[in-house]
Amino acid sequence: MTFKEVIEFDYITISEAKEIMEEIAKKRQEKADLLYETRRGLRHLRNFAKLPPEQAKELVEELEKLPQVGRKDLAVKITDLMPEIPDEIRTIFAKERYNITAEEIEEILEIVDKYR
Repeated sequence: MTFKEVIEFDYITISEAKEIMEEIAKKRQEKADLLYETRRGLRHLRNFAKLPPEQAKELVEELEKLPQVGRKDLAVKITDLMPEIPDEIRTIFAKERYNITAEEIEEILEIVDKYR
């Protein structure tokens, strides 16, 4: 039995995952048909990717700079969901030990709106 080892770990947006998966699918299609799981995963990524990969990376970087976000996992989640109303932001922060203020929520929404 062989085990695979995680060499590197990083949070990525759905848009970035779509770009990676498109490349994998392209290479695999040259050799054979895509597996059901691959086709299904790719369809999901195509349906839910809301920004081009480069814009998604920029948004994540901008959100990470905010003190109320500060972590890449939260910035990626916000980028993937592209929230439109304060309650969506509150839901993202519901599990955090940090109580986000209305002003901080508004600041996040303003940044997200720049990328719509």
